Amino acid sequence: MPAYALAHLRASSPHPDIITYLERIQATLDPFHGRFVIHGGALEVAEGEWPGSAVLIEFPDMEQGRAWYASPAYQEILPLRTDHVEGDVILVEGVGPDYDPVERAAKLRAEDAGYTS
Repeated sequence: MPAYALAHLRASSPHPDIITYLERIQATLDPFHGRFVIHGGALEVAEGEWPGSAVLIEFPDMEQGRAWYASPAYQEILPLRTDHVEGDVILVEGVGPDYDPVERAAKLRAEDAGYTS
């Protein structure tokens, strides 16, 4: 099951450390088979508010995502970003190609037999 590191990056101040972080991050991802799916880019808010930008990194599974984030190589460069960019980062498990939300709804209904629509 794929897993993702999702970052919502907000206020940032231009700084040479950010460039260094960008130059070094891919080398921290490679041992864990991580790849950028979204890295900034055009953003259109469809609902609510989203000040800032989005980053999405895909990993083969949650174990690889956790191992990357905790790795000495990533932890070494992390302050280069966090000292200059405000944001939130989560690791989240994805769904497989056969995921069906109807099946999930059926499981939720079975768990809560008192639910009425």
